[in-house]
Amino acid sequence: VQLQASGGGSVQAGGSLRLSCAASGRTFSRYLMGWFRLAPGKERELVGTINESGSSTTYTGSVKGRFTISRDNAKNTVYLQMNSLKPEDTAVYYCAAKVRGGTWSAVDYWGQGTLVTVSS
Repeated sequence: VQLQASGGGSVQAGGSLRLSCAASGRTFSRYLMGWFRLAPGKERELVGTINESGSSTTYTGSVKGRFTISRDNAKNTVYLQMNSLKPEDTAVYYCAAKVRGGTWSAVDYWGQGTLVTVSS
């Protein structure tokens, strides 16, 4: 599986962005999908996850109520809708795929990062 992330950019605080992650191959629906972010001077953070069907999502506390993960298995794409953005959301965002089992410390596939910059 190859993952291609897009949609990053610069936005003012309070604004919105939608990231997309397109996957190659015909097995996309087998994978749990996640979004990570890496900010300067900080450790990589798991922002949120979505299960194979899209019926269940999880989020880290700092983005709950502001970010929404969704997926379209027909389009082999997962999305991260980010609303009410804050400067502390500034980071490189990565999508990731893993099969069920284990933890998100063991990702099967990574996308390339897309930079999100939020100015105050």
